[in-house]
Amino acid sequence: MVNIAEVTAAPSPDLLTPDNCAVLFVDHQPQMFFGTGSGDRTAIINATVGLAKAAKVFDVPVVLSTVAAESFSGPLMPQLADVFPDQKIIDRSTMNAWEDTAFVDAVKATGRKKLVIAGLWTEVCVVLPALSALAQGYEVYVVTDASGGVSPQAHEHAVQRMVQAGVVPVTWVQVLLELQRDWARTETYMPVMDVVKEHGGTYGLGVVYAQAVIGEHAAG
Repeated sequence: MVNIAEVTAAPSPDLLTPDNCAVLFVDHQPQMFFGTGSGDRTAIINATVGLAKAAKVFDVPVVLSTVAAESFSGPLMPQLADVFPDQKIIDRSTMNAWEDTAFVDAVKATGRKKLVIAGLWTEVCVVLPALSALAQGYEVYVVTDASGGVSPQAHEHAVQRMVQAGVVPVTWVQVLLELQRDWARTETYMPVMDVVKEHGGTYGLGVVYAQAVIGEHAAG
């Protein structure tokens, strides 16, 4: 029941902010993309890079991880690695990243309790760490359009399984705009618009149009 006297213009503590979350990229590698069949792989690549640039704009801690990079899956996709050229990439043998000590230590080092996860495949390399982190008290958000499974059913069922356990599904644009949240935040306004124009599809074209017709500070 709402107590009108206590209602204020304040954000929910459930919202992602630059100060309360970390972004984990798990196994965005060539061999994993080859087996992805849940959606357009170029769109997944675009969403992944968009998410990475969102994290960089807001200086959100990032963990990059691969599985069997040298023996099977290949290197982290270069478009993602290029966003964080100085970032250490944690390679694992475990399908569940949360069973790798170096990975978990890297997550703990961020000091964040909200984890935003994207990866390949949804039904293995996303589900396993998502559920494991959730079981240890983290709040987990999975970026569904920056993740993919071997089939539409595999991806959908994985997302359903995680949601039933308490994971929150989001998209990369949702994360970007939730971090910005106020167009009056001028220090990140133009960088956010740059990410939208490059990776936001028709939304990005709309921004190009608005800035051309209304002015460069047209709100998103």
